Amino acid sequence: FFLFHQDVVSEESEEESNGVNLMEFSDEILLHILSYVPCTDLVLNVRRTCRKLATLCLDKSLTHTVLLQKDYKVNKDKVKQLMRDIGKEIYQLNMAGCYWLPSSTIDHVTRCKNLVKLNLSGCHVTSLRLSKMLSTLQHLRSLAIDVNPGFDASQLSSECKATLSRVSELKQTLYTPSYGVVPCCTSLEKLLLYFEILDRSREGFMLSGQLMVGESNVPHYQNLRIFYARLAPGYVNQEVVRLYLAVLSDRTPENLHAFLISAPGSFAETGATKNLLDSMARNVRLDALQLPKAWINGSGLLQHLKFNNPFYFSFSRCTLSGGHLIQRVINGGKDLKSLTSLNLSGCVHCLAPESLFRKAEDDIDSSILESLVVSCCNLRHLNLSAAHHHSSESIGNHLCQLLSRLKHLLSLALPVCSITDVAASVEKPPTTPNLVPQALGRKVRIGIQTYPRNLGDQTNQKIESSVFWALMGSLRFLETLEIIGSSFSSAMPRNEPAIRNSLPPCVRAQSVGDSEVAAISQLTYLQSLTLAQLPNILTGSGLVSIGLQCQHLRTLSLANLGMMGKVVYMSALMDMLKHCKCLRDLRLEQPYFCAGAQFFQALSQCSSLQRLCIVSRSGTLQSDAVMSFMASCLEVIMCHMFMGESLTVCKNLQQSIVRSFQAERPALNVVIFPLLHEDLTEVIRDVPMRHLDEITLFKSRVAEEPPNLWW
Repeated sequence: FFLFHQDVVSEESEEESNGVNLMEFSDEILLHILSYVPCTDLVLNVRRTCRKLATLCLDKSLTHTVLLQKDYKVNKDKVKQLMRDIGKEIYQLNMAGCYWLPSSTIDHVTRCKNLVKLNLSGCHVTSLRLSKMLSTLQHLRSLAIDVNPGFDASQLSSECKATLSRVSELKQTLYTPSYGVVPCCTSLEKLLLYFEILDRSREGFMLSGQLMVGESNVPHYQNLRIFYARLAPGYVNQEVVRLYLAVLSDRTPENLHAFLISAPGSFAETGATKNLLDSMARNVRLDALQLPKAWINGSGLLQHLKFNNPFYFSFSRCTLSGGHLIQRVINGGKDLKSLTSLNLSGCVHCLAPESLFRKAEDDIDSSILESLVVSCCNLRHLNLSAAHHHSSESIGNHLCQLLSRLKHLLSLALPVCSITDVAASVEKPPTTPNLVPQALGRKVRIGIQTYPRNLGDQTNQKIESSVFWALMGSLRFLETLEIIGSSFSSAMPRNEPAIRNSLPPCVRAQSVGDSEVAAISQLTYLQSLTLAQLPNILTGSGLVSIGLQCQHLRTLSLANLGMMGKVVYMSALMDMLKHCKCLRDLRLEQPYFCAGAQFFQALSQCSSLQRLCIVSRSGTLQSDAVMSFMASCLEVIMCHMFMGESLTVCKNLQQSIVRSFQAERPALNVVIFPLLHEDLTEVIRDVPMRHLDEITLFKSRVAEEPPNLWW
């Protein structure tokens, strides 16, 4: 549809000769087709092709909501012209993550006098510009902004504060200790806070969590219905969020129905937070809950909290046992049909009756999982990753067999050891994925397939009889799947040096390999796939099946598959990529990965690719091959490579890419840097949050947040 406007006239004459004229379709059909075209293309190009399209492109259904958040080709001039042409018709404007646009671009938003919802997360906005813009948006009710160092609330005009006083939904990303605009928003019903404050400045000074002078105003939470806070690692983020929570602990809003705090690591409970939770237990009924693990572990909190019609629970990394989960949360199987999203990631005992004398590797209690499945039959998002969920030998009680009853699932995250057949894991001798392959042995000719092209040619397969094959066959509408090793950790964690050693995979996971990957190819509507620490990948043949069958695949993340000393699946991966015409994001993490000419030639056939990230300890790259790839894949706007090359090689390649392609691709973001370099964390802090959060950093994303938390 991007070239729709260029071809309308020629297509009309050609189609008329065949008896079909595109312009003879009903307005409803044409409007549906045009809804897939970026708004900038519609207004600036398509509407100039003919009179009928000139009228349709300005239809309210197409101009009411303008989404620029992933329109990587938009620039300042296009935004200016867009606002000039249809500014008064725009009621919802999403510019989230448009990091490449200069801050002066925001000035043109003032033309959108009727704006009700505005998302500027990831955009460069100063206090003065924000004040000027908000002063003209009297109908605004929903706002998302970043608060960067230098933000000064005293620069906000009275007109701006009047607009903020009417805002009921606020999403605020903090890069500096501040209340931001929260004290001005006296009618808040939904508050989303993202804490991204670093513990150290660029100069190496330790930062304080104390708010800046003049920021002692108290937030207004009396009308609050949803409170959400997500913290990046670091003690400063914890200090600042406590200041936001202090007001809540004094008086809990009567209408509060969603309380969510996502905090990595240890976030200790204090007297103030305990008072807050006690008040919530007495005064509110919740529909969504997520708390730091230290606030739940060892406490009887869940026994006292009351729930209404819960739609989201997250007990990530908590020591909650299955017995407590059933008794205190699921309420013996009652009233949980409303639950659509459940995150039990890192909850190592959640499928066991008790946790006191249990080892993390012990078999699960299938009756607990069965109660969960029966009670929460409408689940659409389920995360069971980062734990050892081992099924017993009881017939019909395997985890995969029980999960197959959840027919509404759209996204699912499982540990590798949970999908293996019990008999297979016992009978099959474990592989040794961490050993470097012997130097001597049979040589493999370059270009010759080293895997069976037809799954039927593989001996002793029996894939279709496996419990995982049956599970994949029953979840036909699954869109997101993550299969992650229970002991996997990325080589590139946030705010820390790169991890040099990885833990060995679970013994039960040793038999999981190519046949299980092939089973995933049954998911016709799969859009996002993550595979990490599958030790028995021998050829990668299952990847080819996925490439052929999963034609809607947009995001692919592969990490530590097969042997750690050799990329055994390279040939299959290159064959797979030839079929991935819709692939937009590719993340590869594998030691000794060779990003050479053959790999980039195969990747060049992914015509829709926009973002590429490769993380490889001792990995190598060919600069010429990278440049050729960037020249042939015109949609690529992000190239992140953290390899084993020298700093000089990395810097030269990065500069060459920027110099050659930045002018044509305004959103281009290139980071090429040695993975084990001591300055890696300093480089990472400059990566736009959109890319860092969505692809560069590895994490499980299933049920990470409540569905539809923000638009």
